[in-house]
Amino acid sequence: MGGISETCSVCGTGFEVQFRYQMEEKDGGFSFFCSQKCLEKSQLGGEAGAALATCDACAKRFTPDLVSQVLYVAGRRHYACSLGCRTQLVREAKGVRLGDIAAAAVAPAPAEGLPSTRREVPAAGGARVAAEASELAAPERAGRPGAPGTAAAMAAAPVAPAVRPAEPRGQQGAVAVPLSPAGGAKRAAQPPQRPTGVPRCLAVFNHKGGTGKTTTAVSVAAGLAARGKRVLLVDTDAQGNVSVSLGAGAERSLYHVLVMGLRVADAIKTVRPNLDLLPSNETLAAAELYLAGRQNRDRVLSDRLSAAAADYDYVVLDCSPSLSLMNQNALVLADSVLVPVACDYLSLVGVRQVIKTVKNVNALLHHPVQIWGVLPTFFDGRAKIAREAVSTMTQHFGERCLPPIRQAIKVKEAPAQGQTIFEYAPGTPAADDYLAVVDRIIESRERGATGSDVGAARDQGSWSTDRPGAALAGA
Repeated sequence: MGGISETCSVCGTGFEVQFRYQMEEKDGGFSFFCSQKCLEKSQLGGEAGAALATCDACAKRFTPDLVSQVLYVAGRRHYACSLGCRTQLVREAKGVRLGDIAAAAVAPAPAEGLPSTRREVPAAGGARVAAEASELAAPERAGRPGAPGTAAAMAAAPVAPAVRPAEPRGQQGAVAVPLSPAGGAKRAAQPPQRPTGVPRCLAVFNHKGGTGKTTTAVSVAAGLAARGKRVLLVDTDAQGNVSVSLGAGAERSLYHVLVMGLRVADAIKTVRPNLDLLPSNETLAAAELYLAGRQNRDRVLSDRLSAAAADYDYVVLDCSPSLSLMNQNALVLADSVLVPVACDYLSLVGVRQVIKTVKNVNALLHHPVQIWGVLPTFFDGRAKIAREAVSTMTQHFGERCLPPIRQAIKVKEAPAQGQTIFEYAPGTPAADDYLAVVDRIIESRERGATGSDVGAARDQGSWSTDRPGAALAGA
């Protein structure tokens, strides 16, 4: 794994980060340790006798002097001042079953003289569990004046001081979903959603390889930049073909941002006017193992890039041809998907899986991403199969099927020169076709802001299954 130069957070010594234990995520940032000795010193809270540690359960300041008071949950260090607080942190890491909370909330009070069957929880975090239980029970108790969980009871009840433990850092940036669909207090206000069908963060994705994903991602990003838009092109494929296509080498990559905690601004590279690149290489394959051990592992990329992405008009993600954890992260970051489809039968089969994947991201990961467009590539008007493929996609996807990209040898030659198609062969049919896609993206975003975009008008789950083309049947 490639190392990066950092300064030890304990002794201030400059060193090269080579091992995972030498870095630790804490309070939204990263700490670095040049040696095991400095790591141990940081765990003890600095100098001997200094009470610098804070209990992650009850927020009490204390001096850790027992091994049991330092525990690692999902790869992050936590402090517990007592056995009760340690138990609470472990329970929260494992999650709380909503069924248990609801059952405890609606369970009748025990008769006088009988022991209560309600399971007690430690004081730390108890306020949160109680709030969630009341929230779940609210619909069932609606209309009962003074019943626990109703507005009257909440208004009359004394307000307890907030003792909610710190939110697990793996969940930062995730959208809080209210547990109660009908009234009740929500855990957090929902951020405003972008209009659906309005591409601002566009993932170029298809399960099948050889459909022109990298060429499309590079051409769309370069075309948007040429139109005066600020664009960030993110390579989420470990093959690193985006850097090769643009003739840009890079020492730091997406791997360093995801795993090593490098700032996005320190990893991106300006490769063209208005176009910045966050590159990748073979080290990104190791990031899959890192993501697999994280909480909210589908949202790590979104957490890392969201703040930096706000500085750009468009973010274009080049995805690998697979259903990997990295691609799931890319789809959660994106708001729209562009699907390049080669004009052959096997590529049409791949579109079915893309549709299923997007639906799963919406339903299971609760992220509103949509297929913005399907782009036929390698179109040869002389070939019957190419004409039939475009006809099938047009009938099945309607206006979401974009005009095809005509096949041209110049498209394959451009990456060998480290140039985009607009630099290597401007004015060629393929270059004009990609510029038409770029203009369609810009136009649809402007129209989508007023709710007139076709992508917002049609639900991706309502496409007909009786269209011609067996490859897309049932999609």
